[in-house]
Amino acid sequence: MIKKKKGGKSKTRAGRPSASPSVRPFGYPSIQLRFLAHARSGDKGDTANVGLIALEPEYYPVLQREVTVARVARHFKGMVTGVERFELPNLNALNFLLHGALDGGGTISLKTDAQGKVYSTALLRMEVPITPALARRAAPSRRQRGSGKKP
Repeated sequence: MIKKKKGGKSKTRAGRPSASPSVRPFGYPSIQLRFLAHARSGDKGDTANVGLIALEPEYYPVLQREVTVARVARHFKGMVTGVERFELPNLNALNFLLHGALDGGGTISLKTDAQGKVYSTALLRMEVPITPALARRAAPSRRQRGSGKKP
C-alpha cells in the first residue's frame, strides 16, 4: 500500500496518481537530489526511515513538488512494499517511511544492510526536474561530478 500523509490527514493509495503529479516541461534539466538535499536513514523493525532535508530553504518547494510518494515508490520498486511521506515545513524537510524494506528487520534479516542505512544515499541518487535558473545555482561543477577535470 502506498500512502501520502501531510499533517497526518491525506492519503493516496497505490494505483492512483498523486494529487499534483510532476510534469517535466520540455527542455528543463534534471538533477540528482544530492545537489538539493542531504539525507539520513535508519530503521524500525521492517521499515526504513529516510529524512530528506533541503540544503537551502529555496529548494524545499522543489522537494515538496517533485519527491512524491509515487516517485519514491517507483525509485525503490521491488525493494519496498509501501511508502509514506510526512512533510516537515518548519525544518524544510520530508520524511519517508519505506515499509517492507528490511526483510524483517535488523535482528532477523539476512540483507547486507539490515538497518537501512543505504536508503538515504539511494534516494539522493534520484533525479528530479528543476528550472534552468535553479539548475545554474545548484548544478555541480565538473569536480563535484567526479570528472577529474578542472572546471
